[in-house]
Amino acid sequence: MSVRRSSTVAAFAVLLSLTCSTQAQKKKPAAPEAAAEKPTPSYYGPQPTTEDIDLNMYARIREEGMQHGKVMQFGDALANGIGPRLTGSPNMAKANAWTRDTLTAIGLSNAHLEDWGEFGMGWQQINTWARMVSPDPEPLWLQAAPWSPATSGPVTGQIAYIPLTDASDLDKWKGKLKGRIVLLGAMRPTPDITEPLFTRYTDADLKEMETAEEPGGGRRNAAPQPTIEQRLAERARLQKLRQQAMKLFMDEGVVAIITPTRDGGDGGGTGIIFDDNGANLARDAQKPENAVKIPNAVMMIEHYNRLAHMSEAHVPVTLEVNIDTKITGEHEHGFDTVAEIPGTDPKLKDQVVMVGGHLDSWISGTGATDNGAGSIVAMEAVRILKALDLKPRRTIRIALWSGEEQGLYGSQGYVKNHFGAFAEPAHPDTSGLPAFMRRERGPLTTTKEWETLDAYYNLDNGTGKIRGVYTQQNFPIGPIFAQWIAPLKDLGVTTISYRNTGGTDHLSFDAVGLPGFQYIQDPMDYETRTHHSDMDTFDRLHQADLEQAAIVEAIFLWNTSQRDAMMPRKPYPHPELEHQLNAPIPNLYPNAEVPPPDNAKH
Repeated sequence: MSVRRSSTVAAFAVLLSLTCSTQAQKKKPAAPEAAAEKPTPSYYGPQPTTEDIDLNMYARIREEGMQHGKVMQFGDALANGIGPRLTGSPNMAKANAWTRDTLTAIGLSNAHLEDWGEFGMGWQQINTWARMVSPDPEPLWLQAAPWSPATSGPVTGQIAYIPLTDASDLDKWKGKLKGRIVLLGAMRPTPDITEPLFTRYTDADLKEMETAEEPGGGRRNAAPQPTIEQRLAERARLQKLRQQAMKLFMDEGVVAIITPTRDGGDGGGTGIIFDDNGANLARDAQKPENAVKIPNAVMMIEHYNRLAHMSEAHVPVTLEVNIDTKITGEHEHGFDTVAEIPGTDPKLKDQVVMVGGHLDSWISGTGATDNGAGSIVAMEAVRILKALDLKPRRTIRIALWSGEEQGLYGSQGYVKNHFGAFAEPAHPDTSGLPAFMRRERGPLTTTKEWETLDAYYNLDNGTGKIRGVYTQQNFPIGPIFAQWIAPLKDLGVTTISYRNTGGTDHLSFDAVGLPGFQYIQDPMDYETRTHHSDMDTFDRLHQADLEQAAIVEAIFLWNTSQRDAMMPRKPYPHPELEHQLNAPIPNLYPNAEVPPPDNAKH
């Protein structure tokens, strides 16, 4: 999904010359002292056309990453040793503590946890299972939906299949649901797999990404995708239906709810359970006030379809279901793990280069590719720099976020606390877009730290190697990155795309006018099999790809930390001016009768 953002061009002051000739000083009386205008910051000023690249440093970073890499050790400890990391859960707390302590152990300074605020319920899955009791005994595959309450031990009941296409599906079941186990949601087809579920970008794919802003780099023969507005409208319709359904189920005494797992890309969601926001029966289900009171789980589609077919054929089906979960707290806070390599240049050490990824995951797998991969690559990148005992001019800081899966909470909280925030808009956005995508905002107020953040680099598209970088329409930075990646062509890094790419934590930085970037990665089987699924395990990580990614990140961090000028930024965002800038030119059409102003409109 591409995310478009516009901002106005800011006016920046030029440095006023205060020099004058000795002769002029003698002829004129001294003027009252005036406050000198601030010079244009280097991130808005001219950039050198040629980058000063240290190829020996490239070689040293490569050797350390390839010969002594630790990225798979990090991945093993995180995915296998800790497991799934739902924000607010005990495992998330373990992951925060482990990353903090590990970053300290490899030599980083000031490793600590930063609280970004209240998240909601802490929750963990203890055990979930189901079986068909009659007419044919069979084990069934399912997992608890996040934040589901527990059943009171195993519960047994006949199924009620309710596709929930519209309200009429509920009407026909009124008065018939006591003690039932509801199959909620329509069956879906399991399409034939006609394309490989595992792919890498071709040269043609990467070349297409260099073109103007169009959907690109996608999988072959991909069907047109609905717009974000269409998806939000359908989500709102379904949410209203689910609210009606939950009231009916509570009133009538339904004992458990089972929903079908969604599909993966290219029909890859066969034999797999995707357990994420789509499995929740309420929006923001982690908040106590939105808690779903009926135990609920998501089932592998093949088993769900069989049960639904039997129900449609009027076959009485009895299931036994056990959903064993635990609420570990109702008002848990979210934390980011932060550590750094201090800068050494007296003039530049207070400026910061950041790298990161989100540490949290969903629950059905162990969060290896989403986004254990991005977290361990960031850890390995800073480990490489520390192992080489490098002394960067600027401070290099790693941040591993939580709450990304529910709405970029960790990175948004960090940006708000450190860099700046927008005032409430004069004209509130009613589109239903997620907060990080809204254009309707009041003026941006920034902090002193906003002036010192040089760039943020993010990795969050699975285990694939880095093939280039998205610039988020930061046009001055493209030629800089192009020079940086030229010596990395043999590693497969070739592409600079000016497009925006959405869905992850770099957006929090980009939104407030800071340089935030996401790398282009080989797709592998991320969207087809591993993204938010029970297949997202350590086995899906590719060592050579992750080692390459860590080397590339380390080089980007080093190059950024050593430049004389800060990285160029897009113009300062002024979303409060959107209405003014998008207003039509008045009285443009010749001979038109101009209507009186409508004060009710903005």
